[in-house]
Amino acid sequence: MNPRHRLTPRRLGALALTGVLALSLMPASGAPAAAAPAFRKADNGSAITGYKWLTKNKRQLDVSVRSKGLGRTEKVRLLLPKGWKRNTKKTWPVVYLLHGGRAGYQSWYKSSTIKTLAAKWGVIVVMPEGRNGSYTNWFNHGNYGIPEWETFHMTEVFQLVQRNFHTSSRRAVIGNSSGGQGAITYAARYKGRFKYAASFSGVLSLLSPGVPQALREVNSGNADIEAIYGDPEANRDNWIAHDPFSLAGNLRGTQLYFTSGSGAPIPTDIAFFSEYIVGMTNGDFKKRLNALKISHRSHIYSGGTHAWPYWKRELKKAWPQAMKTLKAKKTT
Repeated sequence: MNPRHRLTPRRLGALALTGVLALSLMPASGAPAAAAPAFRKADNGSAITGYKWLTKNKRQLDVSVRSKGLGRTEKVRLLLPKGWKRNTKKTWPVVYLLHGGRAGYQSWYKSSTIKTLAAKWGVIVVMPEGRNGSYTNWFNHGNYGIPEWETFHMTEVFQLVQRNFHTSSRRAVIGNSSGGQGAITYAARYKGRFKYAASFSGVLSLLSPGVPQALREVNSGNADIEAIYGDPEANRDNWIAHDPFSLAGNLRGTQLYFTSGSGAPIPTDIAFFSEYIVGMTNGDFKKRLNALKISHRSHIYSGGTHAWPYWKRELKKAWPQAMKTLKAKKTT
């Protein structure tokens, strides 16, 4: 039996998930971004146009990327390991961190302990802008085109970081909220690219009853959901192509970790009911992996809300797993 049948009525799911997803080579910070030296471009011509160091030790910086897929310039924040040099043949493992909807590329940097965690390991951390783009190339009512968030992340940023910052083939992707869904979706759509993928409170079954309607509500102030994925019935193939549940078979061989709270089925308390819906989709995703006999780790905990205190706690659990999978080395 398809476990998706267990979700709550469509309107309650919509209201709940509305609460879910609502939720440099220069002197140190304060100096203007430097014009970029001869950085190598991405295959489609996207390029790094500037950068700005955030710390005196030159291990944290923002880079500006002129994106063909987005038709504009967006930021990416990077954390570099001790001993990193521009002119070297050495490479380092890389962790991509994807933020939630209505947040930004600074989200993980400001709200979690990633600076402290990353500083102890020989690993590069990449935090790209994602806005409320849903980690997909937009359907745009069948016309496609800008914005192409998946192209920005998985082609442009991926190639620019690999070609200019010495990342190796040992890669992980971790996300929270819609970034969690994005992390698992990217790992499945780019089979074998990531050795480790983790989701914290991500919606891992886009086509469960009520979820498409919920996403319509969530994105009503940004764009109609049909602009992002298309109509869930008429354009169902496009939804399936970006649904972690439907793509689960592609995750075999990837080390997986996903977590969420169970919330509480109280429609009058959006904070708890939101995580309740997310928890249900995580439970359905877990059953799908079990049916496919795909190894994974999960932590669906009692209660909880859709908030950073829980995601910071889960990052502390996931980080050692990711470092072990990537065979990263401690530097301190």
